[in-house]
Amino acid sequence: MGIDPGTNVMGYGVLGVTGKRLEVIVLGVIELSKFESHYKRLHRIFERVSGLAAQYLPDEVALEAPFFGKNVQSMLKLGRAQGVAMAAVLTRDIPVAEYAPRVIKMAVTGNGQASKEQVANMLRHLLDMRDKEVPKFLDATDALAVALTHYYETGKPAVAKGPKNWADFLAKNPDRIATRRKPE
Repeated sequence: MGIDPGTNVMGYGVLGVTGKRLEVIVLGVIELSKFESHYKRLHRIFERVSGLAAQYLPDEVALEAPFFGKNVQSMLKLGRAQGVAMAAVLTRDIPVAEYAPRVIKMAVTGNGQASKEQVANMLRHLLDMRDKEVPKFLDATDALAVALTHYYETGKPAVAKGPKNWADFLAKNPDRIATRRKPE
């Protein structure tokens, strides 16, 4: 499950994975602007994310990490929203991962500066989504992009460590040592 934290609108998306086949299970938003109190918004985030975790039983949850902006108060509120979403899934012992917005855009579109619309359009193609499946709020597709990024990141094969130097290489590969023949 991917989550795009927000204090007015929070996006969520759940990907189903069968082998290498990906399927969009659900995506949507939690609209929070109707709650006047920031604390009521946080409570609603906890309730809804807990409910989504109970309903869809994700194996892992990935969140978009907040980026550093100029407005400190906005950053604090966003950090609280993210923390509450994390707490909601951690109470169910679901592992959590975070990805920076640039990393998510790069993983999905190949461009770390991509717009929300470009991310949504690429998801449409990658996940074979119909236009009617794409919600009006791009926060939902952003959340789905977080889930897809997590799938890509955790599915990377482990890279074997190379030799430290030539001596290490030769010690590990004695069969590759060529001996020089003396001219006759």
